[in-house]
Amino acid sequence: MIISKLLPVTGLLVITSACASFGLAADDVIALRQADMKAMAAAAKTMAEMFRDPASYSSAQFRNAAGSIAAKSGDVLADHFVSGLDDPKSKAKPEIGTERERFERLADDLGDYARALETAAVDNPGPMTDRMRMKPGEAMGGGPLGTHVRNEAALSSIPAEHVFHLMLQTCTTCHARFRMGQ
Repeated sequence: MIISKLLPVTGLLVITSACASFGLAADDVIALRQADMKAMAAAAKTMAEMFRDPASYSSAQFRNAAGSIAAKSGDVLADHFVSGLDDPKSKAKPEIGTERERFERLADDLGDYARALETAAVDNPGPMTDRMRMKPGEAMGGGPLGTHVRNEAALSSIPAEHVFHLMLQTCTTCHARFRMGQ
């Protein structure tokens, strides 16, 4: 009898607790996505330094940096932008909600490029090879007005440095369209 009287109160506490934590969830998701963005920027910087100075290339560090971006892209990235778009602490534009398909495609593209870079690191365990580097005069392709290289075979056939530039162009395209203050 006592249990049946406590059950509705316990249920109310659970619901109240869930509602209270929901209010914090928007703050949490904003902090999480900002932390993930900083981590991806740091990972991209790590890879950029290795392209700048090929003698500093470490397959393991390159793979870990690319893996960090891959783990934070795609659905993970898209899910970070389901809520909190109207929060004043957020730098996300509301267009993410109205152009959801485009945003998700960019998040997926980011993951495709990052996974291709992970593969390049595995395929090049020693020093950075010429195969990883772009050749002088090589056409870039991709970018905000170019075509995306979706096919895994096509991605593996172009130098990792080119894939890296495509990845950075994806970031630039997304920020230009969906981030305030750009």
